[in-house]
Order: sequence, then structure tokens, then C-alpha cells
Amino acid sequence: MNALTLSVLLGLLLIAALGAYAWHLWRRVWAQQRAQDKAREERQAQLGGDLSILASSLLDEQLPLIEGAIRIKVLLDNYDSALSNDSRCQVFHLIFAATADVPTHAAWKALDKTERRRFEKRFNELELQHKAAARTAARWLLDDGLTRVQTNA
Repeated sequence: MNALTLSVLLGLLLIAALGAYAWHLWRRVWAQQRAQDKAREERQAQLGGDLSILASSLLDEQLPLIEGAIRIKVLLDNYDSALSNDSRCQVFHLIFAATADVPTHAAWKALDKTERRRFEKRFNELELQHKAAARTAARWLLDDGLTRVQTNA
């Protein structure tokens, strides 16, 4: 074998080795993409289930309206922004915005009674003002909104 033939064979061998390595790397990328897609689908399914539970609990009055509306709004934002921005879900955004300044957790417990009562009075007013719309929105989510997103996915 002359030097030229040996060089060509070594070049072909190097190209084949690099091609095999590239194929290996692409297979890893495709596997990683499948794993990410599966994780995204599982997350969406979990969020959809959580939204169904919250909407049902709100309708059954097992969950306070204000708390339910806030939780539904946050989950909707993470579940599907188009669904969250649907005009039928705007009541959840209104309640969320109206309660954005309310302290939570330890800060709520640290409030004196008059401050707590002031916030609770606002909660009652919001509930009276938005209860029917929130219940209608929750019913729509259960009947149409969530199922439409699931069939489009």
C-alpha cells in the first residue's frame, strides 16, 4: 500500500468514527427531548388535574372563594396562558389583583385584629361582588376550558 491509499483509508476511518460519534450524540439529544416532552406532558396533566380539583372545590364551596380564585389564577398562568387570559377567566385575575397587597403566612398572623378584620371585610365584599362570576368561570373551566386545552395538546 502506498502512502496515498493509507492516507485515504485513515481519512475514511476518521470520518466514519466522527460520524458514529455524531450519531451517538444525536441519539442522546433525541432521548433528552423525549424525556423533556414527557415531563412537560406530565406537568400539564398534573396542573390540569389540580385545576379541576380547585374548580370543583370552589363550586362545592369546600374552598373559600378568594383563596380558590387566587390559586386557580396562579395555576392557570402556569398551565396555559391563552386559557388564563380568556375573558371567561378574568374574574380570577380581578380577585388576584384586588388581594395582591394582603399579607400571607407569618405576616398575616402578625397583623393586629383590626387590620385582619379590615382585610376580611374586603374579602367579604369581593366575594359578594364576584361570587357568581367566579362560579360561572369555574364551571366553564370544568365543562369546556380544561377539556379544550387537553384535546389541543
